[in-house]
Amino acid sequence: MPTAKKEAAVIEIRDLLAVSPNLFLTDYAGLTVEEITKLRGTLRKDGSSYAVVKNTLFKIAASDEISKQLEEFLHGPTAIVFSGVDPVGPAKALKQFNTQVKPLRVKAAFIDGKLASAEQVDVLASLPPKQELLAKLVGSLASPMRGLVTVLSGNQSGLVRVLNAIREQKSADASA
Repeated sequence: MPTAKKEAAVIEIRDLLAVSPNLFLTDYAGLTVEEITKLRGTLRKDGSSYAVVKNTLFKIAASDEISKQLEEFLHGPTAIVFSGVDPVGPAKALKQFNTQVKPLRVKAAFIDGKLASAEQVDVLASLPPKQELLAKLVGSLASPMRGLVTVLSGNQSGLVRVLNAIREQKSADASA
């Protein structure tokens, strides 16, 4: 018979899963409370949260699709980063924590409905943020159009210069 505390934990995990399309599973063994608090603070800047969860409660709270894909990683001490839309920020925060504070093993990630390995998370951490990638894409798409406008306006400005030169020549001939 489940206790009220476990039921509340399952409900809390379900709520986090409902607003978090991206999950990062980590092994928190060997981390102190102070180090976990520091990691939580770093992740909170991106709008992510870091929670230590019981594997069985996570399996109950998660949908069948998620729990089946992550089942092989849900053993031993597990803490999960619940992330919003942009998975790059939490991946960078985990990598930074791993290099600057203490090694933290990423077991796997669940990004936009797909399973990602720890190596793929490491590659994801090396990417620029989503907004920067979108800005580069828009710049790449706008560049040919900007060039076309420049070429087309070049003909018009050339015509204006020729007409201005003719006007100046006629005014010079008229005054002479």
